[in-house]
Amino acid sequence: MKKSGILNRHLAGALAELGHGDGVLVCDVGMPLPAGPRVVDLAFRAGVPRFAEVLDGLLTELVVEGATAAHEVRDANPEAARLLAALPGLGFVPHTELKELSAGARLIVRTGEARPYANVLLRCGVFF
Repeated sequence: MKKSGILNRHLAGALAELGHGDGVLVCDVGMPLPAGPRVVDLAFRAGVPRFAEVLDGLLTELVVEGATAAHEVRDANPEAARLLAALPGLGFVPHTELKELSAGARLIVRTGEARPYANVLLRCGVFF
């Protein structure tokens, strides 16, 4: 049994399958989920788990070389915008475009976050 890191077996297994350039969408409970990508749904109740908690856990496990978020997050959800600002290579697109881009993700991690625009598409890097 693992004693640290991400303990959810579905999420830990999905992360182990990722490679350089793969996309991981971390999203709030309201984000429409496209058909195709593998989904690990962590949502339990509205607000649980929070976007910040899940993103923090993922960032300890993944090498991220770039990220894309909806530009609407800056006005509608300043807390999420502050978290996202620290991501390498962060770019912003309209929310409608982020929804379209999410179809190309390899993995979607759905949180219980119930505040708007708490969504980010991470692009996996390589550790060497």
